[in-house]
Amino acid sequence: MIEVKDLSFSYPGAGSPAIENLNFRINKSEIFGFLGPSGAGKSTTQKIITGILKEYQGSVQVNGQEIVGIKNDFFENIGVSFELPNLYNRFTARENLEFFAGLFEKDCEPALELLELVGLAEVADEPVKNFSKGMKMRLNLCRAFLNRPNILFLDEPTSGLDPMNRKNVRRLIMEKKDQGQTVFITTHDMLAADELCDRIAFIVDGQIEIIDSPRELKLRHGKKLVEVGYQNNGELVEGQYNLKGLWGNQEFVELLKSDRIETIHSQEASLEDVFIAVTGRNLR
Repeated sequence: MIEVKDLSFSYPGAGSPAIENLNFRINKSEIFGFLGPSGAGKSTTQKIITGILKEYQGSVQVNGQEIVGIKNDFFENIGVSFELPNLYNRFTARENLEFFAGLFEKDCEPALELLELVGLAEVADEPVKNFSKGMKMRLNLCRAFLNRPNILFLDEPTSGLDPMNRKNVRRLIMEKKDQGQTVFITTHDMLAADELCDRIAFIVDGQIEIIDSPRELKLRHGKKLVEVGYQNNGELVEGQYNLKGLWGNQEFVELLKSDRIETIHSQEASLEDVFIAVTGRNLR
């Protein structure tokens, strides 16, 4: 679906490239995450793949078509949700979606049905200027879904959302994958990436450090240990036990029998732990 080879891009007057020698491929019905701190090159890469930035070096193909040569029909089949919502504040939510629907040749999703998906149906006829950041982000997502695209580009799709709406947005993205759509996500939200993405790429200072599935990355950088918190004479004590041969560890077995255990956790790495280990950088 998307193939990027030796991609580099520099903004005019910049001292160094925004991105340099990027190589990756995204398959059909895959959720691919681009993870990195602010300024790492995530949004620049998305803007190139969606045809906004043109003066790049290397090759970027979407559905076998080089981005440099795209025509208007290219935009009929992609949906884009920008980190900063691009909406008309004096229009209502419904009017925004109906206006954008008029830009496409193909039939679009009914505005009210999309608003219902993200919990905005009750404010469909309210001016967007009255919306909170989270409401605008959800309306922005509706705009990306509007034209029934086969590829979705989502820049920080869970930014500014409360826990309930983050969960709902993640569910909607998974449903799009199940329907056969390909999803390209740029984010620094490790939890969202861990739950959603089939594969992720870590990008720092415009260069990709590693690409793999979240599971493989966490297994590779985690510890094969179990940490147990238990009561001992009125004090909370923590102990660690090797997963290998765990059921033959008499001390651990006795703890299980004693009914003193309060917490028990395996010691796999988080994606943020992996990011720091791989890049030597923090996400923020």
